[in-house]
Amino acid sequence: MPYRLFCLLMAAVGIQAQQTPSINDLNAECLGNVIRLSVAPLFDEVDTVFNDTQIINLTPGLATQCGFSFKFDPMGNAMFFASLQNCFSQNMDDKMFSLVMQFRLPGNHMTEDPVYRVGKTCSYTPWTSREILCDRNYMEVSVRRTLPDIQTIPKQPTGGPKARSGNFRRGAEAVASGYKMTAVVFSPSKNVMNVDEVQRKGYAIANTLTRLVLRSPHNAEETYLQNVAGVPMRVLSTSTFFEQKWLVTRVDATAVCPTPEAVAFTPEVITWYMPKHIDPLFSSDAFTMLEVYMGIDAKRLDTEEMAARNYSVLVTEAHIIVEIPVGAVGGYFKSHIQDDQYFVTYTIEPMLELLWIEEVAHENTSYKVLFPITTPPMARPPQVRNYTPLDTVPEQALFVLELGTFNLDVELLNITFPTMVLTVAECNARGFNVQEQRSPDNTLKTFRMEVPFSDPVVFKERRAEQGVTTFTLQLIYGLVIFPEYAPFSHSAVVDAVLLDIVPPSVTGYCDQENFHITVDYRNQEPFFVVLVGKRLLNHEFAQQYLTEGDTDFTITLPFSSPDAVFESVHSSAVRSRLDVALLNPYNNMTIKYFSLACSFLKTLTECFSNGTMTALAVKVESAPGLNPGQLTLSDPACGPTYSDDRFAYFHFTVNSCGTTRKFINNVMLYENEISLPDELEVKLNATTSSEQEYQLKVSCSYVANITRTLAFLTRPRDNEPFAETGTGRLMVRMRLAQDASYNTFHQEEDYPVVRYLRQPLHFEVELTTSSDPKVALVLDHCWATLNEDRDSRPRWNLIING
Repeated sequence: MPYRLFCLLMAAVGIQAQQTPSINDLNAECLGNVIRLSVAPLFDEVDTVFNDTQIINLTPGLATQCGFSFKFDPMGNAMFFASLQNCFSQNMDDKMFSLVMQFRLPGNHMTEDPVYRVGKTCSYTPWTSREILCDRNYMEVSVRRTLPDIQTIPKQPTGGPKARSGNFRRGAEAVASGYKMTAVVFSPSKNVMNVDEVQRKGYAIANTLTRLVLRSPHNAEETYLQNVAGVPMRVLSTSTFFEQKWLVTRVDATAVCPTPEAVAFTPEVITWYMPKHIDPLFSSDAFTMLEVYMGIDAKRLDTEEMAARNYSVLVTEAHIIVEIPVGAVGGYFKSHIQDDQYFVTYTIEPMLELLWIEEVAHENTSYKVLFPITTPPMARPPQVRNYTPLDTVPEQALFVLELGTFNLDVELLNITFPTMVLTVAECNARGFNVQEQRSPDNTLKTFRMEVPFSDPVVFKERRAEQGVTTFTLQLIYGLVIFPEYAPFSHSAVVDAVLLDIVPPSVTGYCDQENFHITVDYRNQEPFFVVLVGKRLLNHEFAQQYLTEGDTDFTITLPFSSPDAVFESVHSSAVRSRLDVALLNPYNNMTIKYFSLACSFLKTLTECFSNGTMTALAVKVESAPGLNPGQLTLSDPACGPTYSDDRFAYFHFTVNSCGTTRKFINNVMLYENEISLPDELEVKLNATTSSEQEYQLKVSCSYVANITRTLAFLTRPRDNEPFAETGTGRLMVRMRLAQDASYNTFHQEEDYPVVRYLRQPLHFEVELTTSSDPKVALVLDHCWATLNEDRDSRPRWNLIING
């Protein structure tokens, strides 16, 4: 971005200034040893009056020498950063610092013109032994001096640049008593300069009541590069000499700042490496890091704010590593053009604030870096998306185009067609409805346009042999990037093919087992292909399911066909859907789409009198990743007897697989549930974009006590029937229930069980190992004896002949 010229009014708070209007777009904050001024997008350029009488242009050189820096985002928002010890602030005992700045619109230099004024007073105590500030354009070091009666160099200018130099010069003049600053020695060159020469070279040097301040551009002649823990750092090392009669003393001041080479980039993450032990600043290896803070635009962030923005700070043995996602909150994207190609960069200004103490010297250092980072240009070629609907007649059709995606600093100026160039306003007047659309987070934009097929800018070509008309739109978008006014363009050619004939109609209905879909092509030859579900209607498919008429054909397909999808499952019904699409064979575009969904009565659960159940589970559309073979009953050990990619069939007894039983009046209700085991359900949800759950409840009910009346007639038989003796192994178990609910039973260790005379006994007899659903258990004789010999006497009969 071109460096914008700013003129600032810097004045002490005590100076009486004329009454100036206030606005809500200026905001000043004290951020440690930095003052930050935020200016909303109000001015493109501003002048600022100094001392109510003179205008000082705050040029890049003056800003660097005096401790100011600026930054602008693509929307015109500006931020000013000023060191507390800048040239124009009023210093009150190194404890309070006041700065006043006034802005005036460019070109309005009459005293009666309105001036926008902002002032800020900041308190900063206590100072550390050494304070280092690295900003985008300068490096500053402030050290505590213990010399008594050092003549203070004034910093408050009273005029333009000449007067400012004179003020610094007067501070170096000899005085009758006290120390005076005589020379500065730069290392490692050993160059010696007096105070005036230091100022002329672009450095700034000043001493206050308790401190010596030195400021330098990053690329100054006396700075040098040093590799610290693999990170290139820019170093300024000085010794300042003070004299008093026969005494000479020295104050050392060193500043070290990172260079852009300290940053590594990937398309997703910015990584900034800062040495933990900055060698030129330490006299030994023994130190303690007391504080590490990260911030943005000179303002600290707490851990919650950093987590919300996905920032991270990692402190290792050798480095402090900052990671920032590209595009994170706190930065901004900027558009660029290279060889008429669209690129973007991402810029953010993180801050690192460190505090350490050296264990030998017992001196603490405050180290703050304001470090603007800009990624290398990233290609973002714009695309034209064609949302043109093709199911309308040509007279009503229009191109619906969307160009994007761009940053907010890109504007659409005009559109070039083969026969004319139209501005955006002219396009809208012609009915093209050009609109700018922004993303939900208001960081990106696209340009949408609608062009009717009937407009002369659209080229038409009819292909009679194919029964279609092709519509072609050629255009060149003319765009510009602000505020640089950098122009670029994007060309596009879009086509649309419409059928010249009336589209067919599709209808359908369901019976108890099938879908019936009828396609009527209205006395015209079929000019389309049919997609049933996900399968094209080919010759083999048609022979099995298609019935032809004179101007139509009907597809009859079972509801359980793989071409249909199950939408939902209920205890006695399945809801199935069949999708049918008619496609243009030349461009595969959809001519007609039809969907038919019906509920089909289907017995999914069967109950048998011998206490066995069967259940059928089907795969539904809402669980596309489901494998039916992995479904189980309530007991995960009970899987399906048979399964494929759409169905799972279960066969089990009512007293197994986690089946529960409860009594409702005279009815016994057995219930179970078909679902995925928990670990498989978690795995399924981890591989799909949405949470999926499959549960199917199955139940059977039996009447506990029932009397049936049978009527029959007998007639003589030639041969009496007899039952042939069969062989096999049957296991029968008899248990004594604790009460009539049959929910709990006595265990082996409970016997002998004591009961009073005439107290009811509740027995359950169960056939446990039969896999034949036609085998039923009938109690013929049941009796009780005094001992384990079943033939002993006495004997009490309970059931006789059934």
